[in-house]
Order: sequence, then structure tokens, then C-alpha cells
Amino acid sequence: MNTSNTSIGKQRFIYFLNQLQVILDKAELSENPALIVYQENIRTPFFMLEALSRLYKKIHNKKIFAKLNDGFKDMEDRLGRIDYYDGFYKEFINQKNIPSIITDYLKEKKEEMVAALNQDLKKDNWVGKKNDRIIKIIKNLDKVEWLNVDEDTNAVKTIYQQDLNTITEKYKKGEIKFEEVEKDVHELRRELRWLSIYPQSFRGLLQLKPADDTPDFLQKYLTPEIINSPYNIMPDGKDLQNHILLNSNYFYALSWIIAELGKIKDNGLKITAIKEALITVYKIDKKNVAPLAYSICGTTQMTIPEILESAKDITTRFFDDNILGNLVG
Repeated sequence: MNTSNTSIGKQRFIYFLNQLQVILDKAELSENPALIVYQENIRTPFFMLEALSRLYKKIHNKKIFAKLNDGFKDMEDRLGRIDYYDGFYKEFINQKNIPSIITDYLKEKKEEMVAALNQDLKKDNWVGKKNDRIIKIIKNLDKVEWLNVDEDTNAVKTIYQQDLNTITEKYKKGEIKFEEVEKDVHELRRELRWLSIYPQSFRGLLQLKPADDTPDFLQKYLTPEIINSPYNIMPDGKDLQNHILLNSNYFYALSWIIAELGKIKDNGLKITAIKEALITVYKIDKKNVAPLAYSICGTTQMTIPEILESAKDITTRFFDDNILGNLVG
């Protein structure tokens, strides 16, 4: 689509909708479209579109963008369920301590999720005879009274700062808990991760500003892995009129905690996946399954309480260092 005369906000959506279309066109040629879209990493453009609609619903027509956000999130969640079972299947398949009956269960669940997605892709008209979902999305975008470039930049910056403040206030009020891996650790990581996804989804509007100095307390976050991460390379924005600047060192610190919480979360979900398989396959009572799951993982496996405490420790340090309060500017 020619976007030369299209508002900057709509252009961002069109860019990722075009990525969806390319993958969906390829999937149409397959007897298993869901497997193709999963293998082609269609989850990434869905993430980007979810990020855009998530932020723009706070700026523009809430009804339109909330509906778009729900649709993008629904697809991203479905792909996430496939990735969950497929990821642990691939991790466990070559581990001798993991019984094959568990890996077989995870493989079956992945295939079950793929089959369900195949139905949903057709039901929601992403593929199939009608396949007009993207056309309808664009028609909804045409209804939006988009802001001009300056207004758009100011609005995005305001909402981004509000999101930073909201998360910080939740911490200060003690609303961030560490009682469950999925409900608490995973949810906190999701909230923080949007702050790093927005720069990618807005395609160059948000840029990293080199830090003038690096206080000693920031050094622990500035690992080579984080600094050199491709996720911390901002999209090229040289052709844009405006930019929102983020302090590079504090953005790296944000990236660090997202990565660390991800490792902690995966460690906890590993136990959850094994417990699910044991309960389903062996019909073990939920109250008695944890010791067996830990024994399968080996002596180096952290317990869920240890995992939650580790997440709490690094989160406390992160907020005490006021990372989010120094990110913009």
C-alpha cells in the first residue's frame, strides 16, 4: 500500500499489517496454515500491532483501538500457547532426566494448540475463502481522526511517561506481588516489556540518547549481553521530524530486568509444565506432584518459593534505583 499521504499513526499499523499479509499469503498455500504462521514468526508483528493499539487506545477512539487490541492480543496469546509447549518440548527432548512420556505430552499439546489455531484463523477470516480480516482492520483505521506529526509525538510521549509512572506507583503502593510465577512475575515482566516494545513498534520515533555519565549503581545492569542485544537497537528514525529520547543506560537497565525476569519466569514455568504433564498423564494429585517435578529437574532446580524470592530481590533493587524515573529525556 502507498502510505505517502497517510498519517504517521496509520503508517505504523500498515507497516506491520503488510508483514502479516505476506505470512498469511504463504500460509494460504499450506494444508496447515497455523504451523506456517508459527514457523514464520507471525507473533512478532502481532506483538507490534498490539503495542500500537494498546497505546493509541489512550489517545484516539478507545472503542476502535480496544477492539483492535483485543484481536491482536487474542492471536498473540494463541501463538504464545503453541510456543509454550513447543519451547519446553525442544528444551526437554534431549535431557535424559526428562521421561519421554512428558515430552510426548508436550508435543501432543503443541499439536493440539496448532489444530485449534487452524480453526481460529479461518473462523476469524485471517485465512480461508473470505480472508478479509486485514481489509476490515484498515477500514477501521480509516475512521480514526489521526493527529499530525507534532501532536502525535507529544501524545505518545505523554502516554509512555504515564505508563512509567503507573508501574512505579504500583510498586510504591505494594501492589506488585510475588506469590505466583504466572500471575505475578510473568505479569510484571509483561508490563515492563511493553516499555521496550513501543520503541520497536513506533519505528524510530523513540531513540536512545547516549548517557552523559554512568553512576556506579548502573554498572550491574550494563552487561555485554544487554548492551549488544539486537533488541536494544532502535529502528532507523533519521527521516522522522520528531523523536522521543530515552536515556541509553536506563533503557539498558530496563532491558536487563526484562531479561532476568524472563529467565526466572521460564525457570518457574518449567516446573509448571512438568507438573501439568505428570497430573495429566499419571493422574497424580495436584497436592503431591511438586516433589516429583523437582526430582525430575535435578538438585540444581530452584523451588517456586526460591524463584519468587529471586524475582522480588531484583525487582526491589530495580525500583529502588529509580530506573523508570530516569528513562525519558
